[in-house]
Amino acid sequence: MSTQETAMGTQEPLQARFEAALRALPLVAILRGLRAEEAEGVGAALVEAGFRLIEVPLNSPDPFDSIERLRKALPAEALVGAGTVLQTLQVQRLAGLGAELVVMPHADTALIRSAKSYGLLCVPGVATPTEAFAALHAGADALKLFPAELITPPVLKAMRAVLPTDTRLLPVGGITPDSMSPYVRAGAAGFGLGSALYAPGMAVAEVARRARDFVTAWAALRG
Repeated sequence: MSTQETAMGTQEPLQARFEAALRALPLVAILRGLRAEEAEGVGAALVEAGFRLIEVPLNSPDPFDSIERLRKALPAEALVGAGTVLQTLQVQRLAGLGAELVVMPHADTALIRSAKSYGLLCVPGVATPTEAFAALHAGADALKLFPAELITPPVLKAMRAVLPTDTRLLPVGGITPDSMSPYVRAGAAGFGLGSALYAPGMAVAEVARRARDFVTAWAALRG
């Protein structure tokens, strides 16, 4: 087992931790603009609300510092990583920090293979069936449908019909608690949540409130 398959002392394989996180709450917190000094407080509030998947986009201030702080502070059931990953050197640095997630805005198959070579989970962004099949062939663990404003529920349903049945499709872009329902009916397995969950400088109490709203909405959708 690689060192990337452990965190905070756990010996559970990373894939099993990913499956458990998705079962618990398949909502990815996207903390774009997070400052390192906010990381522990925001991360703790999200985990307390039920979140288990957290990414800090690399166009945030000092993102690797924030990711390192989150990984050290949060329990093993929370998976931490980066979004807006564009380079293999960034993947290497994430592996060195003990991060678990590589989230991309695009479907660069070489970058997906790089992430998998380091034992990391990889969720690339796709907008077409061609990109989706290529990403899965390269080893993607789930697919980020981006931007969701472009990929409407009917488009998702059409893609769902041709992709492997176990493919997890996670719309990202403009998702709110009230907009999740049609995507779930079309076959979405979860979502990536951006500014409707967190915005730079937002108070921890407000992040916690918004997180609870999303958790409540998801629970209602799942019955």
